[in-house]
Amino acid sequence: MIDVQTELDCLPEDAEPLIRRVVESAFASESVTGDVCVLVTDAEEIQRLNAGYRHIDRVTDVLTFPAWEGDAILCPPDGYLGDIAICFERAQEQAEEYGHSLSRELAFLAVHGSLHLLGYDHMTPQDETIMTAKQEAILNDLGYRR
Repeated sequence: MIDVQTELDCLPEDAEPLIRRVVESAFASESVTGDVCVLVTDAEEIQRLNAGYRHIDRVTDVLTFPAWEGDAILCPPDGYLGDIAICFERAQEQAEEYGHSLSRELAFLAVHGSLHLLGYDHMTPQDETIMTAKQEAILNDLGYRR
């Protein structure tokens, strides 16, 4: 199950189903099933989460909280993969900055977060190349080309 939550009134009507479809596609690309919660929030909340969990006191676009990294939740038997938090304001800003639709940016952030939950990272150039190729393949398959 993919649970999308938000308290934002400004979220487009199609955002929640879009995020669900993208996360499902990312998991399917790795033949993985499991549950995830996606929070679409504002800059203030994402900054609070970033400061509280990563000790980086600034706004970011997406955060992930893999269940397998948690102190209390290690390899949960119920199939819970973790949480993704997306900053809606940053998604709007980045869509404008990169010259593509808000839908494409939300799709990108959902894929990026999903891949982190699946163990992908971009800390080394080699890992970044692999993750970027995977993201683009999923987005292209869904029709979100650059």
